[in-house]
Amino acid sequence: MNQQDKALFVGHDIYRESAFGKHHPLSIIRVAGVVDLCEMMGWFDHEQFRTSPQASVEQLLKFHRSDYIEALIDADAKGTVDKAVRERYRIGTMENPLFPGVFKRASTAVGGSILAAELAMDGRVVFHPSGGTHHGRADRASGFCYFNDPVFACLTFLEQGVERVLYVDLDAHHGDGVQDAFAGDDRVLTVSIHEEKRWPHSGLVADRAQGGARNLPVPRGFNDDELDYLLENAVIPLAQKFKPQALVITCGADGLDGDPLSRLALSNGGLWRAVEKLVHDYPRAVVLGGGGYNPWTVVRCWGGLWGRLSGRELPAALPSMARSFLQSFECDLIDEDEIPEHWLTTLTDPPNTGPVRPEVEQLPGLVLH
Repeated sequence: MNQQDKALFVGHDIYRESAFGKHHPLSIIRVAGVVDLCEMMGWFDHEQFRTSPQASVEQLLKFHRSDYIEALIDADAKGTVDKAVRERYRIGTMENPLFPGVFKRASTAVGGSILAAELAMDGRVVFHPSGGTHHGRADRASGFCYFNDPVFACLTFLEQGVERVLYVDLDAHHGDGVQDAFAGDDRVLTVSIHEEKRWPHSGLVADRAQGGARNLPVPRGFNDDELDYLLENAVIPLAQKFKPQALVITCGADGLDGDPLSRLALSNGGLWRAVEKLVHDYPRAVVLGGGGYNPWTVVRCWGGLWGRLSGRELPAALPSMARSFLQSFECDLIDEDEIPEHWLTTLTDPPNTGPVRPEVEQLPGLVLH
C-alpha cells in the first residue's frame, strides 16, 4: 500500500453549519475550509474521503455519563438551559454555548474518531480534523468541548485488540480530558506538549497521572527547533519504551505563530514534521484536529497536513482560486493589518528556527526518568 492509498480523510457536511454563536472563537471557518481547499487542490482520490457517522447514545456511554448525555440532548431539543443544568454540566455558558444541533455536531465528531480508529486498524493513517475535542469530561462540557472524541479513538483501538495506544497531544492547551480519562490505565500513554501557564492550567511536568502521562509544558515563543528537540529527545524515546501498537495525535493548530489564543510560535511545517515522524514509526494512526482560532493558519495547516499525509506535492504558490478563497476569510480576533502575505498565497509558513532554550532543554530529563 503506497502513501496515497494508505491515507484516508474523515469529514462531514455538518461542519458547514453555523455553530457556537457569532462572537465565539470557534465561529470561524475551519474544517469546511480545509475540505474546500483540498478539493481545490485535487487532493481527494476515489474513496479517500469518508463520511463520519454520528455516534449513538450507546457508544457515547462507553465514556460519558448518561445524565450528562441526556442533559445535552434535552437542552438541544428545548433550545434553553436552566441555571441548575448550566452550573452542573457547563452547557450554555460563554465557553460552551448552546446552539441548534449541538448534540448532533458533538456526537458526529465522536463517530468520526471511532470510524477513524476502525479504518486505521488496516495499517492506515486516518486524518479527522473535526476531532480533537480533548477537554471534554465524562460528566460535563469543558473548553469548547462537549464530548471527548480522542478518548473514543483510543477506546476503539483497545476494543479492536490493540494492547497499547500512544496518545500525543500537540495542541497549545494541555490535553487534560484525555489524560484524566486514562489515568492509571497502563494500556494508554498520554504525552502532551503545551504552553505553560495557560488554560486549563494543568499538565505540569511533575504530573504523571498515576504513571499514564508525561507532560512537556513549554514557554512562550516555542519554535520549530524546540519542537524537533522534544520529539527526538522526549516523545520518540517515550514511544520506543512504551512500544505502542497504535497512535492517536491531536494536532491543534493553535500553537502556530499568529493564533490569538496562545503565544507559541511554530510554523505549520514544524507541526507537519512532528506528525510525520510519529506516523512513520506507528502506521496504525489517527490524526485529529483540535484548537486553532485563526482561520488562515488553521485551514492552511490542516489542508497542508492532509497533502503531506496523502503523499501530495505542496506547491510553492497556491492557484488563484485557492488564493481568492483565503482572501474571503474573516475573523474578529485578527486585525486586517496583521495578515502577512504568505497566509493568502501559499500553504507553507516560513520556518521559525531558533535556539533551544534551557527551560526546553531540561524537559526530556524530567519526563524520561
